[in-house]
Order: sequence, then C-alpha cells, then structure tokens
Amino acid sequence: MANDNLPACLWYDGQAEEAANFYVATFTAGGRQAAITDELRWGEVRPEPHKDAAVGSILTVSFELEERPFVALNGGPHFKFTPAVSFMVLCTTQKEIDHFWTALQADGGQPSQCGWLNDRFGLSWQVCPRQLLDMHKSPDRAAADRAMKAMMGMVKLDLAALEKAFKG
Repeated sequence: MANDNLPACLWYDGQAEEAANFYVATFTAGGRQAAITDELRWGEVRPEPHKDAAVGSILTVSFELEERPFVALNGGPHFKFTPAVSFMVLCTTQKEIDHFWTALQADGGQPSQCGWLNDRFGLSWQVCPRQLLDMHKSPDRAAADRAMKAMMGMVKLDLAALEKAFKG
C-alpha cells in the first residue's frame, strides 16, 4: 500500500472482493485514481465464526480510492453499516456529481437527501460539490444560508441551483 496509515476497514458479509472491485471501477470510471493493492486469503487456521470459510477464499481486499487506503473484510453477518459513517466524494462539476451519484447507487443503492446515498452494500456516501463547502464557509452568512436552504431541498445536489441560491 502506498499510504497504509489509518486505512478504513469496511466489514462485509462475504462481499469484500465484490465491493472493492465495485468501488475501484466506479472511481476509475469517474476519472479518479483507484486500485486494488493487496488481498489476504484464508489459510487452514480460521476462527470459530469462519470455520466454514473455504481455504484460499478472500479474507480481506486492500484498495485505494484517491490514495486513501481501505480494507474490505469478509467478517460475516455480525455487523452492518449505518449512515453514522459515510465517505464524501468531492466533485467540481455536475458531470462528476451525476457520475458518482448514479454509479454508487447501481444495482440496488438508495438515495437519501442532501447528496447522501447508500450503495448496494449499505455503505453511506455523500456526493458533494467542493464549491458547496466554500459556500457554507462564506463570511456572507445570508448567501451561505440560501445555499444551505437550497441544499436541504435536494436529493442529488444540483451545482447550478446551489450557485444560483448562493448568489441570490
């Protein structure tokens, strides 16, 4: 791994390899850096909850999205993702927003509000224009509030509408 400091470990119930491949393909298709960097397979010794895992099957897949390290773990059915943890995809164009919004929801993902969605594995994402962060930090609090109000009424974020609201 090029950057192995503090990788996010994502727990799956047998879909670690599928999820890692999905994320890498989604980011690569969006013009971003992404790659599978390593994998670890089960050996003869397996803890009790995984006694039925086949020797040689995937335990973990390490991957990077925009140089951020992740480990997808086939941990079993014990834990599920919640929206309490999400990953932000910061975009600079509506085309990028549209790509990540559509791709991350493919094959069973669900939209939420304000640019949030869950992918088909249940992982939460925020697809957000970088410009919105600047709008929210603006010293012009009335403009920032207009942008916030516009965002609160959206599901997928519309960059042009946010900019229009910000400008008044």
